[in-house]
Amino acid sequence: MSIPLRILGKTGVEITCIGLGGEGVLRTFNQDREAYALINKAIDLGITYFESARAYAGSEAYYGTALKERRKGIFLTSKSHARDKKGALAHLQETLKLMNTAHLDLWQVHDMRTEDDIREVFGPGGAMEAFLQAKQKGMTRFIGVTGHHDPEILKKCLERADFDTVLMPVNPAEAYYKSFIESVIPVAEKKGMDIVAMKVYFRGLAARIPWYKSMEPFLHFALSHPVSTAVIGCDTIGQLEENVKFASRFTPMSEEQRAQIMRDIGPYARQLMYYKP
Repeated sequence: MSIPLRILGKTGVEITCIGLGGEGVLRTFNQDREAYALINKAIDLGITYFESARAYAGSEAYYGTALKERRKGIFLTSKSHARDKKGALAHLQETLKLMNTAHLDLWQVHDMRTEDDIREVFGPGGAMEAFLQAKQKGMTRFIGVTGHHDPEILKKCLERADFDTVLMPVNPAEAYYKSFIESVIPVAEKKGMDIVAMKVYFRGLAARIPWYKSMEPFLHFALSHPVSTAVIGCDTIGQLEENVKFASRFTPMSEEQRAQIMRDIGPYARQLMYYKP
């Protein structure tokens, strides 16, 4: 199985159209053997984009153990939820230590939700100063921002700074309430930013829809938008292999196919979007 490659926005870096997310079995503690096997299997299957976060339990440490001899060729990302410069830099030092690397490929401002977050991150002594400093010093190649709470907040972040990437929900329920697809993607495209998709499967809740048969249409829906990759958290190697299979046979959905899955999901959309208030 061959995973399609895409360019990561204005960075010019080529990555696989699916990435291993930092959730699933990786967002645990004391699952070292399972995490090690999953990360190495992902590399064996050809995945090049690997994601974590300072807030994701033992995820960064799992990566640090698994990637000791396999860091080359890997696009490694993590995130900091600190809102001030001092806290963010402390997070970065801990991240680099745990992930056993001298630098990240992408470091992201994690989970922007409110106007207060914006004031703190972009104000004097805010986390944005740490991110710009880290990029200037080569501690990270690129910087990004993430959000899944309110598209207007994430949109304002994109307008405030020249981020390289944005991580946001891309799924067929988005059309029904506070759509990140409608609000954020146009701004990101205009600025030449890379778009990374998350919440593609609603953290597995898609399987509870009465007509559900497979996660494949949800991944293909996300990849039919102008995204570079979709990050998927996996609990097992079987799930990982299934996702690689879905990605390897991707063909873009037509406009009508996208519209149909949005219509089908409509009655369940709001409850699936657990990540929004």
